[in-house]
Amino acid sequence: MSSLLEQEIYSQPEVITHLLEQETEHITNVVAQLPPFDYVLIAARGSSDHAATYAKYAWPIMAGYPIALAAPSLHTLYHKAPHMRNALIVGISQSGQSPDIVAVLEEGKRQGRPTLAITNDGSSPLAATADHVIELHAGRERSVAATKTYTAQLAVMMLFAAAWSGNPQRMTELQRLPEIMRQTLEMSAPLAQRAERYRYMDQCVVIGRGYNYATAFEFGLKLKELTYVMATSYSSADFRHGPIATVDTGLPVFLVAPRDATYDDMLDLARDLKQRGAELLVISEEQEILSQATTPLALPPAVPEWLSPITAILPGQVLALHLTLAKGLDPDVPRGLQKVTRTL
Repeated sequence: MSSLLEQEIYSQPEVITHLLEQETEHITNVVAQLPPFDYVLIAARGSSDHAATYAKYAWPIMAGYPIALAAPSLHTLYHKAPHMRNALIVGISQSGQSPDIVAVLEEGKRQGRPTLAITNDGSSPLAATADHVIELHAGRERSVAATKTYTAQLAVMMLFAAAWSGNPQRMTELQRLPEIMRQTLEMSAPLAQRAERYRYMDQCVVIGRGYNYATAFEFGLKLKELTYVMATSYSSADFRHGPIATVDTGLPVFLVAPRDATYDDMLDLARDLKQRGAELLVISEEQEILSQATTPLALPPAVPEWLSPITAILPGQVLALHLTLAKGLDPDVPRGLQKVTRTL
């Protein structure tokens, strides 16, 4: 019998189909109802924070809104809330249970700012606090490692970007997502055999940039929590500012490099890393950079750049699943973790 994690990975096209059906019109209405604001302050932890990192690129590029990521401990440990003048306050949490994320929205309401909750639990404390609630409609996520709730959060970020952009083509592109995700999962089938090569890997580097900076961090998190590999995530720009000195022969380096504005930079880095003796694992649809890899992780062609993080993370999830199994670990019971994490 397949693990809960595997079931949830392969359920994601259906989850996104349901989410788009339930929330597209709702999010369009929420956007129309929001009062004026100048920037967005987002509070999130873990995978939810990576969805917020995606919004740092998508929302300014497509809507012009600057994004700030909150430091929730300012509210719960230091008891010094920053001024939130002219901000839209957004909390992202799969469970909606973490007190520090709730505290940011509570302070936003105290300061008279509009608040928005994005959560898989519409009855959670986070949802109860917010002016507007966007539910993920992912069903109960039984596996500890987030997969379907992460891609659902990305889809919500994308829906807001599309609604704010005022470009109806963006909404049309979004409707293609479930089928593109199905194609990506089918293309990821060979990873079940390729994962065995990395059974004894204990450290690696994961690199992305732009829209897929978030993907690098989410992929790295899946490797850490499922396989216990010390995976360190960077942007390609930051990696050149010092960490590249750590590259030695045989170091596994994952590159998230779809055809986008960052592609030429990622291709240059791939060639440089290969000269330094790194073992490359590349997520891309471009044969030019896939040919640099020992382990290519192919994507479907012609995915719009702003949608690529939702497909690019899927090979990462599949590889993390099969590497966990190759190591003889239980993908549904990562050590020391619980499904709901409450931080102060």
